[in-house]
Amino acid sequence: MSDPRPNILWICTDSQRWDTLGCYGNRFVRTPNIDRLAADGVLFENTFAQNPLCQPSRACMLTGRYPVTTRLRQNGQDIPEDTVLVTKLLADAGYVGGLSGKLHLSACDRRIERCGPEWWKHDASLYFSGSERRIDDGYAEFQWDHAPGGTHRSSAYTRWLFEQGHAVRTPPREDCGLIHHGMPEALHQTKWCADRAIDFLTAYASAPHPWFYSVNIFDPHFSFNPPDEYLEPYLKRLDELPLPAYRDGELDEKPPYQKQFSEHGKFDRRKLTSSDHRYLKAAYWAMCDLIDVHVGRMLDALDRTGQRQRTLVLFTSDHGELLGDHGMYHKGPFLYEGALRVPLIASMPGTIPSGRRTATLVELGDLAPTLLDAAGLPRHPGMQAKSLWPLLSSASASGEHREDVYCEYYNSNNNKPPQYCTMLRTATHKLVAWHGQPLGELYDLQADPTELHNLWDRPEHAAIKAQHLQRLCARMAFTCDPLPPRVGIY
Repeated sequence: MSDPRPNILWICTDSQRWDTLGCYGNRFVRTPNIDRLAADGVLFENTFAQNPLCQPSRACMLTGRYPVTTRLRQNGQDIPEDTVLVTKLLADAGYVGGLSGKLHLSACDRRIERCGPEWWKHDASLYFSGSERRIDDGYAEFQWDHAPGGTHRSSAYTRWLFEQGHAVRTPPREDCGLIHHGMPEALHQTKWCADRAIDFLTAYASAPHPWFYSVNIFDPHFSFNPPDEYLEPYLKRLDELPLPAYRDGELDEKPPYQKQFSEHGKFDRRKLTSSDHRYLKAAYWAMCDLIDVHVGRMLDALDRTGQRQRTLVLFTSDHGELLGDHGMYHKGPFLYEGALRVPLIASMPGTIPSGRRTATLVELGDLAPTLLDAAGLPRHPGMQAKSLWPLLSSASASGEHREDVYCEYYNSNNNKPPQYCTMLRTATHKLVAWHGQPLGELYDLQADPTELHNLWDRPEHAAIKAQHLQRLCARMAFTCDPLPPRVGIY
């Protein structure tokens, strides 16, 4: 007798904003497969990462605990050994698990540990050796590749390329040196991740126990380097692509680190032209189009092996990308929509009603208890998040899941000087407190959805500001670790 519990195919990209898909309203991209996935399930319009950087966000997703509680608050830290991941709980309950691509729950270069605080004075070959440190994560098959740069000798993708007689080559483009020629699609890390997932789900199609698989694609993380054939259609209509959301002078009204960041490095906003911005957007969107093709291949494999109706498919990303909005690229202590808001689609035909969209607020940490609910497993006592399964498995998606979402940034990228900020977002407003600094941020998201006008010091918005500060304080208090469990009255 087969196990009635669902398989789980969890597709997580890196740095993909919510507005990169046709089903989220983007009229330029070509994402028919993810759009089809949304039509077959539930699309969440307002899903937010709890930190705009990879490691804190991924730990939150895999534990259902806030970054400050997981003790993985920064990139470059190691997750504590006693952390309990949802993948470990699934494995302990009889699931067989696999992964291809990125995990990033521990430091992946160790340059500070090996070379000291002046690590940049040492040869880069000393930054990394071996694969990412692992705790008991539940993955029986671990096809690991942190980043497809060809520098990690223990990367399964790098070794596979070597076996094919190839190396990673992504030279700058001649027409815009800010973006790069990507690897050919046949050799691309996105395809390689999907291939490993298809091999796994095919092998376990007739297994008597359920499986889970994490497809952790590196794209569309910078550097922006799609295969040339995916970029070409955008170059034919480059002048039609919208420019980033930015207002002259807006950074003068915001915390000073934002302006400092926007004027640094090769993405210095003062030097970028409209053509540069459009090339960067075209490359980023082209990488999303490539992802869509290989999501389609994985869905087809589920259909071909007769597993689609008994497999919960999740599609999301660990955080977003500023993509030039507010004069900035990449990520940091900037809690804008572009940095935090991500796609989230859940589908399981016959169990999750199809064709639904919901505007309710969701936190990425909510995925861990959702998976336990879907598998019929008890909630771990350390989890702080709220399961989406009651909403997914009901006949209607009209219920409200959360009244607000919370995000934290506790010097998560070792900024100079250190930056600490926290966010409270409701359906109508967003407040960002910059701790230890006199200026914060307040946005009316209904009147100003692109967050160009900071209302923090406007007297007419003082009451809204006070209300949201109070709610933010409450959310910060509720990040208190529920562990260890109470076992007595004194």
